[in-house]
Amino acid sequence: MTTLPTAVPAAPRTGRLARLWRGRPEDRPWVRPALLGLLAATALLYLWNLSASGYANSFYSAAVQAGSESWKAFFFGSLDAADAITVDKPPAALWPMALSVRLFGLGSWQILVPEVLMGVGTVAVLYAAVRRRFPAGAGLLAGAVLALTPVAALMFRFNNPDALLALLMTVAVYCVLRALEQERGAARWLVWAGVAFGFAFLAKTLQAFLILPPLAVVYLVCAPGGFGRRLGRLALGGLAMLVSAGWWVALVELWPASSRPYVGGSQNNSFLELTFGYNGLGRINGDETGSVGGGGGPGGMGGGRWGETGIARMFNDAVGGQISWLLPAALVLLVAGLVVTWRAPRTDTARSAFLVWGGALLMTLAVFSFMAGIFHEYYTVALAPYLAALIGMGAAVLWEERTRWLASAALAAVVAVTAWWAWTLLGRTPDWLPWLRWTVLVAGAVAAPGLLFAGRVDRRLGLGVAGLGLAAGLAGPFAYTLETVNAGHQGSIVTAGPAGGAFGGRGPGGGRLFEIGTMPPGGQRGQMPGGQMPGGGRFPGGQFPGGQLPGGQGGRGMPGGAALEAFGPGGDRRPGAGGGMGGLLNGASVGTKAKAALLADADAYTWVAATVGAQNAAGYQLATEKPVMAIGGFNGSDPSPTLARFKEYVAEGRIHYFIGGGSGGEGGGRMGGGPGGGSEISTWVSEHFEEVTVDGATFYDLTREK
Repeated sequence: MTTLPTAVPAAPRTGRLARLWRGRPEDRPWVRPALLGLLAATALLYLWNLSASGYANSFYSAAVQAGSESWKAFFFGSLDAADAITVDKPPAALWPMALSVRLFGLGSWQILVPEVLMGVGTVAVLYAAVRRRFPAGAGLLAGAVLALTPVAALMFRFNNPDALLALLMTVAVYCVLRALEQERGAARWLVWAGVAFGFAFLAKTLQAFLILPPLAVVYLVCAPGGFGRRLGRLALGGLAMLVSAGWWVALVELWPASSRPYVGGSQNNSFLELTFGYNGLGRINGDETGSVGGGGGPGGMGGGRWGETGIARMFNDAVGGQISWLLPAALVLLVAGLVVTWRAPRTDTARSAFLVWGGALLMTLAVFSFMAGIFHEYYTVALAPYLAALIGMGAAVLWEERTRWLASAALAAVVAVTAWWAWTLLGRTPDWLPWLRWTVLVAGAVAAPGLLFAGRVDRRLGLGVAGLGLAAGLAGPFAYTLETVNAGHQGSIVTAGPAGGAFGGRGPGGGRLFEIGTMPPGGQRGQMPGGQMPGGGRFPGGQFPGGQLPGGQGGRGMPGGAALEAFGPGGDRRPGAGGGMGGLLNGASVGTKAKAALLADADAYTWVAATVGAQNAAGYQLATEKPVMAIGGFNGSDPSPTLARFKEYVAEGRIHYFIGGGSGGEGGGRMGGGPGGGSEISTWVSEHFEEVTVDGATFYDLTREK
């Protein structure tokens, strides 16, 4: 086996700029400029056309706006500055965006630039992690693969918690790799890993802990020092994780419920219930009380309401184009890396790196493949750093071993499989860049056999063949990524690439699945083809909850009852229309008259309005920058506030308007509320207060009874 270059401590240098530009003393002069160029290119790519997404996910943008106005809302992650209810996640992912808005004002760039910086930071940390044990080229390749992964380009330009989660998971892996290098200082690095895991929990709860088991096992088996010491250091890291995550949880649980916002997504106003139920085990077994369709139990191997489960899930029509371009290559390179390093000593850091990144990939891949609960395509961004690291490390190891037939054959197989899979994925969008599909296949067909002889020909020729193979592997995801950054993305369910935009996925001008007044091809009002959900899942009985699509007769179904799609032909959203799926997937569009009505005497009220569902509330709150109560939280199904409490708010004059559903297109119904208290509140309001239509939306003035 060829010995890979090991890390050499940098000698002391004078001048920070010189150190920044030159990097390690053993590096060639091009290495550090190449890294800085990669980071700059990633930043430019992710900043391109950024404002096209507007407020992106209005649900989180409203919480960001609230946090920029109120430190209490900032701490709890409240949806409005008056602290009625929180988002259905802990608030750490909101904090960078809220600070940005507090400093620079409310706007698309102020919300999304922190996400871009997280993406650039993740690329930098990934490079540093791979470079600890492998050549600079491996780190640069890993960083480039991550930056060009379509779902990464989507989520590092979007305001969901997944961007911060991916960054912190990469930081945690980096810290564990540092702890594996030598016994001295290992405890410190494990403490930092624990802190990263803890704050990742405060971004997206238990998903942060998916990779804990493989990382802990690898450290326990492969780290230097006695077993007892290794176990003790792991315990210290676990304590750091508990403290860094638990301080916020303890404060929320101990805080008097009467003086804090309701915990969104829970049914009993408990963050622990949210963590272990709706956001925890419910995601695994499908029993998610309070979610879309209620706690319906597991979907099983045949596929639940969130899509088919099983090994093929990451490669199916919905998910494949997001993350799987290089997934077969990563799995092959993981095996190859372990084979090459198999006879190394127990503490060999190269093998440990393959075990750490490979374990993280396989564990996350297994959970995503078989989870029966809520699953969206963009969740797969969590796989991107692990996959990219394995590509960089595995390619470096096989390139060093290319004079051996097995290594060169493995390189050829990786290129051939990758080109074939890219050809398959591109075939799923046959009308989009049809020439690219065959170009990739031909390039792979030429490069693969050439790599068989890469170790036996002139080095420059070998590098040329390798470059052709690399281009064949990256052309597909690069094209998908360019398509992604050229379009805006809005709503709660977004996807990358040319097939994106379903169910509120694209912003104005970016394309969408259905236009106002149209129905799914071959479908009937109130029912999707085959009762399918985004990603191929099904609702129980093949229909949406309540039996009808939002906008169906009577407005039953999703909170809001508005039309499936709020964007009109040409990409413009119709004023007064709810967001996608009755406001469940995107915020409402607010007309000038509606905005003026809400701002009139706004300071005299705690909430200028209340409406069922957080996305509908978000649209009005972002338009006015005034608190709007989201009855029932995200899904409109949380029991907050109760009808009795809402009556008290109205009697005290704390709420000006109740906003029902407006015209959501042909056949649009009124806001009827979800299965919780929202429906009762809607009924009570409609019975006791006069309604008036403002910019297509139904307003009830709660200061004037019938």
